[in-house]
Amino acid sequence: MERLIAQLDKTIIGQQENVRLLVAAWLAGGHVLLEGVPGLGKTRLVRTLAELTDAAYRRIQFTPDMLPSDITGNVVWNAHTGGFDLVQGPVFANLVLADEINRTGPKTQAAMLEAMEEHQASIHGKTHLLPDPFFVVATQNPVEYEGTYPLPEAQLDRFLFKLVLDYPGEEEETAVLRGHVPFSPHKQPLMEAVLSLEDIRRKRREAAEVTVEEKVLVYITRLIRKTRELPSVVLGASPRAGIAVMMASKAWALLDNRNYVTPDDVKMVARPALRHRILLSPQAELEGMSSDQLVREVLASVPVPR
Repeated sequence: MERLIAQLDKTIIGQQENVRLLVAAWLAGGHVLLEGVPGLGKTRLVRTLAELTDAAYRRIQFTPDMLPSDITGNVVWNAHTGGFDLVQGPVFANLVLADEINRTGPKTQAAMLEAMEEHQASIHGKTHLLPDPFFVVATQNPVEYEGTYPLPEAQLDRFLFKLVLDYPGEEEETAVLRGHVPFSPHKQPLMEAVLSLEDIRRKRREAAEVTVEEKVLVYITRLIRKTRELPSVVLGASPRAGIAVMMASKAWALLDNRNYVTPDDVKMVARPALRHRILLSPQAELEGMSSDQLVREVLASVPVPR
């Protein structure tokens, strides 16, 4: 896992924390929503992760006219056999990049929601299981709203993390320029995989077995319940959010070579796990408050177990 993260850090400069959180989300069995302006390397980050883990990778470019069958696949008539053959869509992969997911309509987003939640796709009334592991990384542009469909709360809740990519620092941006290699589709070298899919499955099992003491479970519960008590919140975090924080804390502890969760692990994953699950009141938004600020306020107000 350290080799995987180190290689990703070399490829995607200036996003060390987000890289580690992305890997933690995969180990925890969740999905990730990546938000950032164009040009920060979101697509490259996901493609590199697929190459380093030997995963089947598919990229779906979402558009307003996309149909659910464009994602899940369809059945076609085979004149030779006299029957219908299943043609699998791009969702049948280990790592799926849902690029600009908020540009497609609600019906197509619902098909993606089924794949993310149930790890299956419905095609002509029949359900088909998706590969294991199955990991969705969706992207959206935070500044462009024309021609977009805001993701409903039910779909946002299916993302384990919402990661916000920001501009790199000056030295890091200079390093990006220094290491830039012009893209050539015929000469683009593939990176050598450092983990197999079986390694990922094994690491997922190890993450699930990480110990969470009772006092840490109570701490997570109090954090989640606190988000529902603040007057600036219309919709607080659900019990599913508590499960997300717990599973993400386990994965973060495993990345730190520990088989137990500490309150610091919970603090580390709380903001990306909760920022998209909290709906602020109109008054709070008018006052300039963000969900990140609210999560920090919650973390500061709940006593940390010793």
